[in-house]
Parts: sequence; structure tokens; C-alpha cells
Amino acid sequence: MGLGQSSRSSVSEDTEEVNFDHFQILRAIGKGSFGKVCIVQKKDTKKMYAMKYMNKLKCVERNEVRNVFKELQIMQNLEHPFLVNFWYSFQDEEDMFMVVDLLLGGDLRYHLQQNVHFSESTVKLYICELALALQYLRNKRIIHRPTVYCVISCLFSGHTHLTDFNIAAIVKDDLKATSIAGTKPYMAPELFQTFEGTHPGYSFSVDWWSLGITAYELLRGQRPYIMRSSTPTSEIMQAFHKGNPYYPATWSAEIKSLLRKLLCIEAQKRLSCFSELQDMDYLSDVNWDAVLNKQVPPGFIPNVKGRLNCDPTFELEEMILESKPLHKKKKRLARKTRENGGSGGSPQNGQIQQRLDTVQRDFIIFNRERYLSKKCFF
Repeated sequence: MGLGQSSRSSVSEDTEEVNFDHFQILRAIGKGSFGKVCIVQKKDTKKMYAMKYMNKLKCVERNEVRNVFKELQIMQNLEHPFLVNFWYSFQDEEDMFMVVDLLLGGDLRYHLQQNVHFSESTVKLYICELALALQYLRNKRIIHRPTVYCVISCLFSGHTHLTDFNIAAIVKDDLKATSIAGTKPYMAPELFQTFEGTHPGYSFSVDWWSLGITAYELLRGQRPYIMRSSTPTSEIMQAFHKGNPYYPATWSAEIKSLLRKLLCIEAQKRLSCFSELQDMDYLSDVNWDAVLNKQVPPGFIPNVKGRLNCDPTFELEEMILESKPLHKKKKRLARKTRENGGSGGSPQNGQIQQRLDTVQRDFIIFNRERYLSKKCFF
């Protein structure tokens, strides 16, 4: 069951900006924080990607444009083996598009829901890979900030990748971030202090707390602190200060020691930088160059033959429930243009239209192929 195809018209010359017509739409695979995601194939190169698309009007109405633009700004300057790398961005009348690496292994939460058991050695490698990604982001002065800690397994390889930078924060010099963003079960204790009216700010250590939560969850199949997005802040803070996470006796003393350091309530005492991690006896046998080059075989490799490691309801929802499905975009926009005498669409009222015009004007166009070719040339 597929989403059909985008236009079969000939692909434009290389001098033209990449746009929607350059891709064949294959199927929907998921939802992001501000949009939906589908698999696409670039018609000229036949390369497969994931394409995230965000409806402009919805983003304006929900005041999410700033986050979208920030994500574009951040991702165009990133390139790392354990990040989902950004390739293209473009827009049309309805949507903003981001095209990134396609990783069909499925997110780790999906595999937990499928009752996959992750061994300690597998989780140890994940910690190393994600620590390298966090170190890279720290050097870029970027705090990823905890969402449903979006780590995914790459096609055929089983290596982890960080994604979802729409709530990331950039901090300058020794300043701290103060805005609150994230998913509660993955948010460090210092992030909740704002709700109590005493927020001193926070820094990169919040990402290492999230790493600890993720590693614990992969090992045990549940998080160390039970909470939901609706759990009151007072209850969450009480759980942090009074509840001690349970560490099964079957876990090694070394992994328990590492998790306790990552899940330290006091940010100043928490393991929160790469050099501290490297100094631990538990990781003394790690060949970090081999990890960075993906030369260490993972203990879990997703089953990708003949299947996608994602919820199939995403595609049904796109085809049946979506009022403006992506695979009908070209016909829909052409019809709208005819109905409006060639003007391209019906204008919105007042302030909404002004904000849509601002999105159209300020949207960041990006093409990594051009960036790489210029880099090689110089």
C-alpha cells in the first residue's frame, strides 16, 4: 500500500532549486513534533530519503514557525555519523519541507514496544555512540534537550542516531538556557525548577540525564521514574528526591555505576561530559575511533527485509484521514490556481496572511549537494 507518486514530469536541470517535483513519494512512515514524515526517492539520483513536511498555516496558527526555522538553521550546520543529517529544504504554497537521511531500522521505542530485549553490551555501544553525538553538539554549543529521546536504528547496521532538533537550544559562551521544552519523562530535574519559580538555568547536563533515562529504559523495558506528561510538577520533584531507581541484581555493577552517575539529581555532580565518560573503568576497553567509524558490530540489527519498523497506521491516516494528502498535492495546487485566476491561492485574512508572507520570505532554502560540491572545489 503506497501513497502513490508525485509528478512524473521531467526533473529540472541542476541549476534549478530542488523542489517537490524532484521526488517520488513512496509512503508515510511517521509523525514529527511539527509535521509528518514520508519516504521519498530523488528522481535523478534514485537515492532514498525521509521527507518531513509541515503545513504552513498550522505552524502559523500554533506559533511553531520559529521552532521550524531554528531547526533548519541548526541542522544545516551539522554533520556527524550519529546524527540524522540534513540534505534539502524547500517550500511551496502549502508546506515547508525538510529532506534528511532515511533510516529504516525504526526508533528504539518502537522496538521496545515489540518486546525486543536489549543486552547490556548492546546498550553500552548505544551509550558510546550517543555520547559521541552529544560531545559533537556540545562543541557546537547546542543543547539537544530531551524529547521522547529520538534515537533510531540505521538501515542494515543497527547504529543509533539522534534526530529531532526542533526544540534544541544554542547557548553562547558560558550562558545557560532557561526556556522549558521537552517530554517530561526525559527531562532532568533542573528543568522543572522553573515551574516552582526558582530556575537558575541549565546547560548540557540535561542531555546526559536523558541519555541515562534512555539507557535504563532499553535495559529494563521501563523508565526509572514513572511519570506522564500530565503528572503535576510537584509529584515529579517528589519522585526525584524521594524515589530511588531500582537496579536489578542481574545488571553488572559497572553499568549500574554508570547509570547512577548519569541519573544524579544534582546537575553539578552528574556525569555530563565526554571526557568524564571516557575515564570510567567500564569503558576502558572501548576503541572510540572504531565506534565513531561504525566499525564495532551492534548487538541488535533490526529486521528490515520486507518490512518497515514503524506503525503502519501512519500511512492509513495519511490516505484516509488527511484532508490534504501529500500525494494529491500537485493536482490540488493546480486546481487552486485555476480557481483563483492564476494568483496561486486564496489569501488568508489580516494578520495570518502577513505571517504566512513572512514564512514565504524568510524560509531557509538548503541543498547539501551544492554545499558539498563547493567544499570539494575549494
